Amino acid sequence: MKYKLLSLLFCVLSITYSCAQTTDTKKATFNEAKLLERLEELSSDKYEGRETGKKGNDSARAYIINEFKSLNISGFNGKFEQTFTFSSRNKGYRGVNILAEIKGAKYPDKYIIISAHYDHLGIRDGIIYNGADDDASGVSALISFAESMIKNPPNHSVILAAFDAEEIGLQGAKHFVKTIEKDKVILNINMDMISRSQKDELYVVGGRYNDKLKSIIDNFENQTSTKLLQGHDGTDGKQNWTMASDHGPFHLAKIPFLYFGNEDHEAYHKPTDDFEDITPQFYKNAVNIILAVFNTIDASGL
Repeated sequence: MKYKLLSLLFCVLSITYSCAQTTDTKKATFNEAKLLERLEELSSDKYEGRETGKKGNDSARAYIINEFKSLNISGFNGKFEQTFTFSSRNKGYRGVNILAEIKGAKYPDKYIIISAHYDHLGIRDGIIYNGADDDASGVSALISFAESMIKNPPNHSVILAAFDAEEIGLQGAKHFVKTIEKDKVILNINMDMISRSQKDELYVVGGRYNDKLKSIIDNFENQTSTKLLQGHDGTDGKQNWTMASDHGPFHLAKIPFLYFGNEDHEAYHKPTDDFEDITPQFYKNAVNIILAVFNTIDASGL
């Protein structure tokens, strides 16, 4: 009898351990060292500030696409590049969005768009504006999301969008929203400036406009030391970020959004926005938070 009880206990423990292993393998994972390495690369002088239409922007785009390809990620509808033209201040521009796609395991015809912009201010008066926080940080996070989703396929299809020409009026996002089948998009998650915060605070905007998203954020169990705050949405007297970045065109198209970002710092739109001055632990925490929020939404839907 004792032998049978011990055998039964062993079986129960084995099943429990097996379940725990299964649960662990479903946790989103990415290489934090590679996250920082990619941010350092994208914000290096090599890319000359990634200004739309300039050589450095082209080089940055080639690097980003190569990183997606190295993870066996495909372009959206078979193409990584979405070209568009626009005018600003009586000057014509050619921009190029980068669109990578991961098909959903359960809902392949419903999309979550995760976005960040890869352009920045370029060279001004001979000085390179590297834009580490703004927004090489979001683009490096996009690639880490791809890394995680290859290991843990999402339920919904995901488009990882690195938009161009954000700094010239959200032009890449505006063009993309015009081209996408809006009834297939359930959410945009946008990241802009997520690597630098002395206060260790990450803001999320968007719950104000969608009750389900607000409930998800209200009940989110943050497993990091970084504070996740709701605000900057027109309700708290602070600068309203509802239209501040590439989530704006999604909001105007009545597509739900969540925007993640830190508050402006002394290097915002300055040549001092360099990799050396990010806050690495905050950055890693921010990416973990955003990925965890995505997983919660992907599991529950909207």
